[in-house]
Amino acid sequence: MEAAGRDVVVVAASAGGVEPLRTLLGELPADLPAAVLVVLHMSPQGSSVLADILDRAGPLKAAPAQDREIIRPGRVYVARPDFHLLMSDGMVRMTRGPQHNGHRPAADPLFVSAALDAGARVAAVVLSGTLDDGARGCEAIYKHGGAVAVQDLAECAFPGMPRAAMTAVPAARALPVRELARWVLEQSRTPVSTEDQVYDNEMEREIQQFLSEVPSLGDPEGELIAFSCPECNGPIYEQRSATTSRYVCRVGHAWSRDSMMNAQSDAVERALWVAIQRLEERLRVLERMRRSAEERGQQLSLRYFHEEQERTSEALSTIRMLQSRIGRNGDTLLAD
Repeated sequence: MEAAGRDVVVVAASAGGVEPLRTLLGELPADLPAAVLVVLHMSPQGSSVLADILDRAGPLKAAPAQDREIIRPGRVYVARPDFHLLMSDGMVRMTRGPQHNGHRPAADPLFVSAALDAGARVAAVVLSGTLDDGARGCEAIYKHGGAVAVQDLAECAFPGMPRAAMTAVPAARALPVRELARWVLEQSRTPVSTEDQVYDNEMEREIQQFLSEVPSLGDPEGELIAFSCPECNGPIYEQRSATTSRYVCRVGHAWSRDSMMNAQSDAVERALWVAIQRLEERLRVLERMRRSAEERGQQLSLRYFHEEQERTSEALSTIRMLQSRIGRNGDTLLAD
């Protein structure tokens, strides 16, 4: 069988990605024979105006995605805050499933679901953003016969996501945004074979778990390791591929290598701030007790409280030094 072209375009962006998104959609024609599904990392609080911004960017109609909406060519479906955007049976699906790579919405669930649902009819675009959300999804799309392109790294405000996608899919095209729009149009009008559909049981189960009204806990595929989930503190299972590792907990939170490192850094920093707060509180308590002992002429207690203050101050300085050295990776790591 043959399709007239790739009629599903999935786009992911994060930091520095709004302007490239506007440019990309502004360059696409009103008669684009493909639907465009967009994920931008955003805060779960409040309402997003992204759909309105993208609707004004060009002739394509952009609107917040609605659950079970039929996907039609010439439309732009924009992920809503705190909901994953998926594709299933030719429809939009919205779910508050577990965060992936620390985000909801995240790129990987959309890309993987599109690969499973539309196979070779999918074209993926990754724009500016930090870390590596979308890389696994790009790998799935390419594996299922789809095409992948990324924003030119030299043009990105934050090249982490495009670089990670290129590492996962070395055949991905790297183009300036305006050329990406021409690439999308070309892909939508170039016939593709849909005969060799690839099935991936693990990814199928993952997406079905997202779509289930009552998700069930279960042991994921992979090796149980001595890590805990940064989100829920549950046990973590490592799933290895030829290029990298993925970390999944029983609830379904999933982390790439880079996002796991960042999330663990955040967890350590939170713990250090708690320790700093408790040590500062201990210093205040010791100072109050030291003054009380001094007023009463209690020399032994006075000496004890003074020594404890010195030890606590030293510990506080050490913890503050450690806290200053723990930080997030602003961008994805280079592939080994």
